[in-house]
Amino acid sequence: MNKLVVSAALCGVFASFNAHAWGNDGHRAVGAIADQLLQGSSAEQRFKALLLPGESLEKIATWADCVKGTYCGPQTEEMQSYVAAHPKHSEYHYTDLPFQYAHYHDHDVGSADNDIVQTLKQCIQVLQGKADGTSNPQRFTPRQALLILTHLAGDITQPLHVGAAYVDQRGAFVVPQTAAQVDAVNLFDARGGNNLLLDDVKLSTLSAQLIEAGPADDKPAAASSQPARAPQTTRPFHSYWDSTVVNYVFRRAGVRTPQQFAQKVIAAQPQVVSQSGDPVQWPYAWADQALAVSKQAHEGVTAGALTRQTSRSGESYAVWALTVPDNYPVPSSTLAKQQLIQGGYQLAAVLKAIWP
Repeated sequence: MNKLVVSAALCGVFASFNAHAWGNDGHRAVGAIADQLLQGSSAEQRFKALLLPGESLEKIATWADCVKGTYCGPQTEEMQSYVAAHPKHSEYHYTDLPFQYAHYHDHDVGSADNDIVQTLKQCIQVLQGKADGTSNPQRFTPRQALLILTHLAGDITQPLHVGAAYVDQRGAFVVPQTAAQVDAVNLFDARGGNNLLLDDVKLSTLSAQLIEAGPADDKPAAASSQPARAPQTTRPFHSYWDSTVVNYVFRRAGVRTPQQFAQKVIAAQPQVVSQSGDPVQWPYAWADQALAVSKQAHEGVTAGALTRQTSRSGESYAVWALTVPDNYPVPSSTLAKQQLIQGGYQLAAVLKAIWP
């Protein structure tokens, strides 16, 4: 099969790794699916009691990303208080298990006490009313627990937020046996795919050939006073899975909005993986499911030899050019659609289990 070979040009280091799984549209799609599935349920009554006027699961689904900066608008007092109380909140969004793993276990290589699995467990226990100082070390309030759970239920279905690539100098994907082996000399953490670089120009050209353009927007594009940016020539593999592939999903589905996507997929009565038993344990199964998909996300993907770049601050860092199959936009967007649906159904299911 022909391959899409990529370049390794990048202008600077990444300020925040594993930053925005699924992007705004993907997270809102997960929330919109759960909103529609929970209509008329007791769970809907309970979660709405924690929301502000005008809020919904769809609308709060991006809150945990919005607290990372001002790109969603000015920080509210609630956001500022949360950030002050949780200085490591960005670490709640992911875990970095080698994608070759089949299961998540506590204290595995790449896991952490405040990673996405552990944080989801805390949120669920808070909403169950069972949390104490030991099970809720972050001291989440019920509203915060709902805000974070709604977001992380989407994050944990993004395969690169669970299954990470560890790479040697030659570009081979390696499974570290201990954390100490990841020494940034012989074995490197590719930062959830942020240091694996796709040729964005070629990828855009191929996707235009493989995936039809989406429906036209009803509103004309707003005029901008800002000068046009130069085209992006490379895209981190993680960024591709965060946002680019969601655009492909919406295009293939023929929808423009998260609500339209939710309505369409629910009407199709999709098959999803379901859980039973204590919902506090469900995040382990969710992570295992994402690990299985992360293997598929890396299928046919190879990295070149290590090269080094220098950030604006003068820091040297390692990157690898990535090679993916020419048809990658098609199977990857099929997987992403599956995972967005899974996230929405998981969110609805866990809220129903918490508030039957």
